Amino acid sequence: MQRVLLIIGGGIAAYKAPELVRRLRDHGLGVRCLLTSAAAQFVAPLSLASVSGDRVYENLFDLTDEAEMGHIQLSRDADLILVAPATADIMARMAHGTANDLASTTLLATDKPVMIAPAMNVRMWTHGATQRNLAQLVADGIGVLEPDDGDMACGEFGPGRMQEPDAIAARVAAELSGEVLRDAGTLQGRKILVTAGPTHEPIDPVRYIANRSSGKQGYAVAAALAAAGAETHLVSGPTQLDDPKGVNVTRVETAMEMLAACENHLPVDAAIMTAAVADWRPVDMAAQKMKKSHAGAPGLQLVENPDILASLSEAGPRRPALVVGFAAETENLETYARDKLTRKGCDWIVANNVAPETGVLGGDMNTVHLLSGDGEETWEKMSKTDIATRLTARIGAALQTEKQVSTK
Repeated sequence: MQRVLLIIGGGIAAYKAPELVRRLRDHGLGVRCLLTSAAAQFVAPLSLASVSGDRVYENLFDLTDEAEMGHIQLSRDADLILVAPATADIMARMAHGTANDLASTTLLATDKPVMIAPAMNVRMWTHGATQRNLAQLVADGIGVLEPDDGDMACGEFGPGRMQEPDAIAARVAAELSGEVLRDAGTLQGRKILVTAGPTHEPIDPVRYIANRSSGKQGYAVAAALAAAGAETHLVSGPTQLDDPKGVNVTRVETAMEMLAACENHLPVDAAIMTAAVADWRPVDMAAQKMKKSHAGAPGLQLVENPDILASLSEAGPRRPALVVGFAAETENLETYARDKLTRKGCDWIVANNVAPETGVLGGDMNTVHLLSGDGEETWEKMSKTDIATRLTARIGAALQTEKQVSTK
């Protein structure tokens, strides 16, 4: 059994620690807890011991603790160390290598992977000092589960809310299973195409047919691929998002423009088609704004848009080695996704439920199913950033073998 050492920092999000322990154990992981003195104000050691099935460690200068499991052994007995919540204080101490309590001493002594799930007030998170410390931790190889936007105990709203326990546990499990890229140059020398966002199909100069896609998942995928070393080209429909760092971005509006832009970027090693392309467009766009009349609503004649995913999946010398489609459904998710995989001729389909109650469209979290010709699996709810990281690892593995691989 793989083991996680959970270091609980002294923020109000520490109250989520027992649930986080449960979710980690649901993934088959053993969990040992280390509680800072400040964290003990928010969660009782007995609660953590009960859900983890192990004793809780608190004090660097406790002779019993040191005799039974010293801080050096604590740092090396786990397969991964997770700091959650990671407060601004503990991040600062990690960045500067201080060792004045059990948590910081254990972190300084470890040779195992370390991940942090920050949680703090939005102003603390965006402060220059915290961001400098964050940059140092990333440079040191610390995995960061960036905080979500949300309401905070202080009454403010913004980034700084710790990710939910199920999302954190899923990311930790992915890290331990080898599904997270650790080598920033894994995709060096690869050229990858990504599409994202909706398309807008004009009816007249001010109206258009569109959908509710925010583009967040596709932008996250493009950012993750670029971070892994790929020459990444993002063809984006209209969104409110900034260009991802290190990504070449082409902005388009219509499906016809998106297809042309994709073809201009060929050949590529892989094509990741996350865009929610409109299925239809008006046959003709009115030259002027259409006006209301007593005769009722005007007729709107539609024609099918080009099928970009099917087009890039066609066999030929310019077909990418790996073509990944996305399926957004509100019902019969796996049935429709499997049918799409067959009809389009792509290698993988990433399917997600976008029914209104899921909050996926426009939100920061997602739950996906990954389907290929050889298998199918469900990824538990996690942030779109973490899904992008996990998918990038799969893409890297597939391209390293230059063949389509099973999702099993």
